[in-house]
Amino acid sequence: MDKRKAAETGRAGLVEFELVRSSRRTLAIQVSADGAVTVRAPWQCSRARAKAFVEEKQGWILRKQEEMRSRSREKERKKGQLPEWGAEDYKRGRVQAAQVFAQRTAYFAGRMGVSYGRITIRDQKTRWGSCSAKGNLNFNWRLVLAPQKVLDYVVVHELAHRKEMNHSPRFWKLVEEEMPDYLQQKRWLKENGELLMAR
Repeated sequence: MDKRKAAETGRAGLVEFELVRSSRRTLAIQVSADGAVTVRAPWQCSRARAKAFVEEKQGWILRKQEEMRSRSREKERKKGQLPEWGAEDYKRGRVQAAQVFAQRTAYFAGRMGVSYGRITIRDQKTRWGSCSAKGNLNFNWRLVLAPQKVLDYVVVHELAHRKEMNHSPRFWKLVEEEMPDYLQQKRWLKENGELLMAR
């Protein structure tokens, strides 16, 4: 049997969908960020069965699509609050980040009793910070746009790796000892990080 995925479009009630058959064993529905619906099905699944499945899940699909639209509107609203940045703005941001991270890293390293190597300020789209096995630290310059406590959380997080190079319970205990409300800062990054990355 051909193992390549086969796709076709369909409609069930209020929902338009793409039916993708492959070697999987079960039926599943995916709603993408733009609201598009994909039904993933086994090779032997009939079009009628897929349609019935979509009709059965229509309520959930419509709620999910509205959720995606709301997220998109909120994202655009937040973007509209940000002024346009030029090359000089980025340059100033990175210079400021280098100064702030040098100060805050030295401060928390002293409190936590750890050492570290080189600090590098990066312009990344997926990471806030990292710590190498040699103790070199990388930080995303965009964190200077976040509240101070959020920046401090990332510094404490990376310095905790100087004792625990993992995310074990012992690691999170180290973070909590230095910053009891770290979960609040972690949540802020999760909810607002995409906005910062859009700069």
